[in-house]
Amino acid sequence: MDIELITIGNELLLGQVLDTHQQWLGQRLAERGRILSRQLTVPDEGESICGAVQVAMSRSQLVITTGGLGPTSDDLTRGLLADFFGRPLSRDAAVEAHIEDYFRKRNRSMPDSVLVQAQVPKDAVVFPNLHGTAPGLGIKLSPNPFGTNVDPAWLIMLPGPPRELRPMFAEQVLPFLEKNFPLEQEFHHRILRSLGIGESMVEEKLKDVIRPFLDRGLELGYCARIGQVDIRLSGSGPDMPIVIAEAETVVRKAIGKHIYGIDGQTIAQAVVERLIAIGETVAVAESCTGGLLGHQITNVPGASAVFAGGVLSYSNAMKEKLLGVNASILSKDGAVSKSVAIEMAEGVLEASCADHALSITGIAGPTGGSPEKPVGTVWLGLASKGCRSIAIRKFHPFGRESFKNATVNYALNMLLRRLNKTAK
Repeated sequence: MDIELITIGNELLLGQVLDTHQQWLGQRLAERGRILSRQLTVPDEGESICGAVQVAMSRSQLVITTGGLGPTSDDLTRGLLADFFGRPLSRDAAVEAHIEDYFRKRNRSMPDSVLVQAQVPKDAVVFPNLHGTAPGLGIKLSPNPFGTNVDPAWLIMLPGPPRELRPMFAEQVLPFLEKNFPLEQEFHHRILRSLGIGESMVEEKLKDVIRPFLDRGLELGYCARIGQVDIRLSGSGPDMPIVIAEAETVVRKAIGKHIYGIDGQTIAQAVVERLIAIGETVAVAESCTGGLLGHQITNVPGASAVFAGGVLSYSNAMKEKLLGVNASILSKDGAVSKSVAIEMAEGVLEASCADHALSITGIAGPTGGSPEKPVGTVWLGLASKGCRSIAIRKFHPFGRESFKNATVNYALNMLLRRLNKTAK
């Protein structure tokens, strides 16, 4: 089955808005054995939109568009494509009632212009928007005037804002696709998420042990990010769950110490879930990551049960005043050092009365480095009740944002390894 995605919007092409639709939709489709064939971004312009859709529908059974369904003058998708397919628009009473109710519940006046979103092409499937006002729309082409070998074909138009698109796609469009585009065989997949090992090393360790499973129909894929590698095990057929389970056992035996989670689980989720399971808490002391460590932890639902709090001690004075870091150590070893990382962790552990504490102190750059401590140098500290405090040095010579993300991931992994080790 060929699936194409067309994202629509001048703001995407101008770089004003990051286009996350391809990544998110691609992942959701792949999880169900449906792979995007192509993706294209076009401006808010009639010829570009209609031309892209026509070409896509000449070769694909399913075409998804995002954007251009709102009430403003640059939201052209609905009207353009309705005209293009010869589907007259008419007011949908249920959509109109939803829009009016949306504004009423928020105690906001409703401009008359927003009711254009209640205009629905003839015979279109309506996907209600539970988080906004513009519904999603589905149009079936049968016969398909653009591709004689692709009949029927479906066009699904989705709103642009992710907070509206994502729940609509997950809760309504995916069940619709499974009903109208059933797979010949059930699809299965498993993603093993690893940290602290490079993609080439993962492949080197797995290439021989995984080969027998590839001969049995297993599909193997890798996705590398800074410091992380996802190993994707997938395939179709009634025997595939057994094949995937056996392959997972082999992968864990080869690189198990680097695997922190499965499927969509983040390292922060793995840490929070482990802390909840054992009834323990964590606090953090951050310098160069500027609060990102605490942010990632508190992004996880349920974090309030295990996160005691944090200290953002960017300056040396704050390290001394709030965390009790010794001024002589700061002077002798510098803020970016093993000794300071340990004192930061021990300081916030004592102040918070948590069971564990993480600390981060480093040089994010692009300036501030030295031959002994180049930009990208960072020390991660870990203190726990009843355990020896430790600190490890990492080197992340990336841009500031990548430096911060990688550093936080390694800090969380440092704690997760201790939690798993002490539980045994």
